[in-house]
Amino acid sequence: MKWLLILFPREFLIRMSLLFQPIIKWYFKGTTFIDPINRDGYRKFLSYGYDKLRENALSPGTFSLERHRLLWLYLERKTNLLNSKIKVLHVAPEQAFHKKFKNILSWDYITTDLNSPLADVKADLTNLPFEDNHFDLILCNHVLEHITDDHKAISEIFRVLKKGGKAILQVPMDQNRAHTFEDFSITDPKERTKNFGQYDHVRIYGVDFFDRLEKVGFKTEKNDFTAELTREEIEKFALPKGEWIPLGIK
Repeated sequence: MKWLLILFPREFLIRMSLLFQPIIKWYFKGTTFIDPINRDGYRKFLSYGYDKLRENALSPGTFSLERHRLLWLYLERKTNLLNSKIKVLHVAPEQAFHKKFKNILSWDYITTDLNSPLADVKADLTNLPFEDNHFDLILCNHVLEHITDDHKAISEIFRVLKKGGKAILQVPMDQNRAHTFEDFSITDPKERTKNFGQYDHVRIYGVDFFDRLEKVGFKTEKNDFTAELTREEIEKFALPKGEWIPLGIK
């Protein structure tokens, strides 16, 4: 899996995975793990990672990673968003969610990205083509660490979000790091992987990520949803124990 991630563009891998997903899902069918997004069971999840491979990370059925399964359970169990009549913007739509979210009849669901074949609107997150105060919910997960001017991107998310709206903004975060580390002189892919965890990341966030959100006007919440789950659930769903789900409220 690691060499595929390095050799091929993300857009190509998305297109190819759509073709082979039914076969992979059938091959790994079992009972050891459950993907809560499609509720199917598997004998194992696949390893995944750019730097260090994580065992049992990628679901064969939805291609969800740990963070996707965590977010789905949070949305399902802790919010009423999945059943609400709302306008939703999904930035850089993940394959794990795309079909599921499009089938929510109560959602007015729009996807955006510069390159993804799953995007309805091709756009730069630092210059969104949407009017002010337009969306009730914005999903932007593992995107901001790729963007040099993340302040501008966060400001755009805030701008197009309605007053009282919510933005779920997952990022790779070192919760033991007080301050975000970024060094734009690091451009070599190997050095970026070494310093930031992935070849196309430009920073690794610390807990001051919430300060960055608050600077543009967000009220923030740190949701440690795994603290409410049993050890058996965390293992069965293969979740990242202790990982926060950052929420910004306008």
